[in-house]
Amino acid sequence: MSTTSRPEHGDDHVPTEELIRRQGVKPVRSADDLAQEDAFSSDEEYEEFLRDLYASRRRS
Repeated sequence: MSTTSRPEHGDDHVPTEELIRRQGVKPVRSADDLAQEDAFSSDEEYEEFLRDLYASRRRS
């Protein structure tokens, strides 16, 4: 039995920092950065976001 530690990711795992670099993600500096009319592509996407947000707050 090997004691070598292995990550629990598949071969296609990409570190978060690399995904950020590839996608050109910029940090949110203020609430104004989020105040866009087209922040969500649909009402359903917005409602899903809110459901997830409320659920995460109840878990905390």
